[in-house]
Amino acid sequence: MERFIGRDRELQALRQALKQVDQATASTKPGRCLLMRGRRRIGKSSLVEEFVQRADVPYVFFTAAGESSEGELSELRESVASSNLPGRGLFAEEAPEQWNAAFRLLAEVLPADEPSVVVIDEVPYLMKSVDSFEGLLQRAWDRLLSRKPVLLLLVGSDLSMMEALNSYDRPFHQRGREMVLGPLNPADISGMLDLDAASAFDAALITGGLPLICREWPRGAGTWEFLRESLNNPISALLVSAERSLAAEFPPQAMGREVLNAIGSGERTFANIARAAGGIAHTTLSRATELLTSKGIVAAELPISLRPSKERRYRVADPYLRFWLAFLGPHMAEVERLRGDLTLERIKRQWTSWRGRAVEPLLRESLTRILPDESLPAAPAVGGYWTRSNDVEIDLVGADREPVAQRLLFFGSIKWLEHAPFDSHDLAALHKHRAAVTDEPVPLVALSRSGVVGDGLRAAYGPEELLRAWRPS
Repeated sequence: MERFIGRDRELQALRQALKQVDQATASTKPGRCLLMRGRRRIGKSSLVEEFVQRADVPYVFFTAAGESSEGELSELRESVASSNLPGRGLFAEEAPEQWNAAFRLLAEVLPADEPSVVVIDEVPYLMKSVDSFEGLLQRAWDRLLSRKPVLLLLVGSDLSMMEALNSYDRPFHQRGREMVLGPLNPADISGMLDLDAASAFDAALITGGLPLICREWPRGAGTWEFLRESLNNPISALLVSAERSLAAEFPPQAMGREVLNAIGSGERTFANIARAAGGIAHTTLSRATELLTSKGIVAAELPISLRPSKERRYRVADPYLRFWLAFLGPHMAEVERLRGDLTLERIKRQWTSWRGRAVEPLLRESLTRILPDESLPAAPAVGGYWTRSNDVEIDLVGADREPVAQRLLFFGSIKWLEHAPFDSHDLAALHKHRAAVTDEPVPLVALSRSGVVGDGLRAAYGPEELLRAWRPS
């Protein structure tokens, strides 16, 4: 199995950055910096490791581990000493005891006549443990490192801290270009696992596009075959990846984990989340949801319509984490006593209804990638519409902006069942819900796993068309 299917674009971006370093002149400060961020276990470190191996230039790869400032500095010295930088021996001889001295010495050992790469992984750990780390890094970059032909890669999993590193009021502002590494998309997964379009979307919901989990999926295997094997292996990536990420992101004193569990169990409204999380106070829940949304773990959404709404709803943004919280996390004891068969049967019973809602964000994004086409215009905003009582609920709303639109572009329904196409009953329900929102003849569209029966839609899309939207044009 190939290691980096779906990462060609990212590898090309890294190669291009290194090429710019190689072609720059000394008078223009040849150094370049990239700030790479992405969720834990998304494959950032593996991607960078692959890049430096292919680049065949001198490099050092240092990974912070969340230790004290002194401990991290010791690890940096060891990383340089074991690298292939031509002047690495100088680091071992002088053994700098301060970070500013270490950065100064690092600049000295970097070659001046050929490009090199310096990787600092898990930068947020250093931002926490090293006093004034951002200022130290900024001065070292401006005065020393950027004057060498070096590509500096700053990598981190804490999305909010990595964004802050490059923000306006911070020392390192505008020193580096940002690169966001996302999960493997459904088309990547289809090619990697030899799955048809509909099965690729299922696999995307289960794995979240995390490379570590996808690599454990046997090529061509069906959903239930993969789940059966994973549930029979207590250390499979499917089982352990979520727990490791959550343990790293949530301190014990925070209520974020309890609130996340409530949202992951299917609760979507503020009141229901508070109840499911043990009746926590309004202010505590507000802080927890702000933490979760700032980290990109939870999405907070409002209905798209012509009028303002306060009916905010929450969902777990990462498909894999959503699957894990719904089916695996609450039943780990069952798996550990080798009764993964019970877990699998529970997933099978609930799969269709769970998938019907979980797939909606992924299909909405697929549609935004398709449009415009011969049937529908481009839609700057694609979301849904609902009322507090859910008496009116529309899966797809395309508009010129969100959440309060000036113009509604289309309404639509998502029907994602194996053996039930979108039919006249679904169309009648869609007409009824449209009439509750607007009197205008806004075009209607359907996304259906099993096709469409009858007329009356402006457009309809199936798994193949939606998957094609993720492939390079």
